Amino acid sequence: MKRIVVLIAILFVFQNLSAQMFTKERITNPVDNIDQKFLTWGYFIGYNQYDFNFDYNENLEDIQVETTGGFHLGLIGDMRINDYLNLRFEPGVFFTTRNLIYDESYFNGIEDFNDSDLLREVKSTYVHLPLLLKVSTKRINNFKPFIVGGFSTALNLSSNQDNPNDNSSGEFRMTKNSYFYEIGFGIDMYLLYFKFTPSIRGIFAINDENIRDADPNSPWTGNISRMQSRGLFINFTFQ
Repeated sequence: MKRIVVLIAILFVFQNLSAQMFTKERITNPVDNIDQKFLTWGYFIGYNQYDFNFDYNENLEDIQVETTGGFHLGLIGDMRINDYLNLRFEPGVFFTTRNLIYDESYFNGIEDFNDSDLLREVKSTYVHLPLLLKVSTKRINNFKPFIVGGFSTALNLSSNQDNPNDNSSGEFRMTKNSYFYEIGFGIDMYLLYFKFTPSIRGIFAINDENIRDADPNSPWTGNISRMQSRGLFINFTFQ
């Protein structure tokens, strides 16, 4: 379903783009004045893939992260600073799942572990709140490349931080709040009735997101010094 949504978005703009990409003559579109407005609004949909980066206390086998593609959507508020700088607020909801796969060496000396102990499913629903600075080039025909970067915070609605049960009861716990820095690039495309923007962005957590088990020697969290999310976003924006 997620791939179908992305494919439809690409096909939807392809016909408009083809006329502009293969001609030297600039086509004047009704959205030409959008970049001169102080405030503009829009929305985005996209695909995401989250991962974890681990730092360890001891040199054991790495915890493997099995990632699956996720879906996200949200709104855009854009404030024009000048012809090349824009300040953007892009609140959105992000859905993702990651599976943690442990090596059996983590359970040395534990006699009653089974195969289910080697796997922890981590489902996350983030309310993602980034504040970004968009730096654009000069517009060329109906295209304007840009880079974007900034900081964000996210509230994990699926967090079980306050759950008294831990991994001994099958609960892998994460913090409610995460903080990230973000950087990416994209290109604004001025179509007949709106501005369409595909972009790619990487996000990197700043804080440790792991909630330790009650047992300091827990095979699931005892060797984790630091656990931080990182992710890749592919966004399709409409303004």
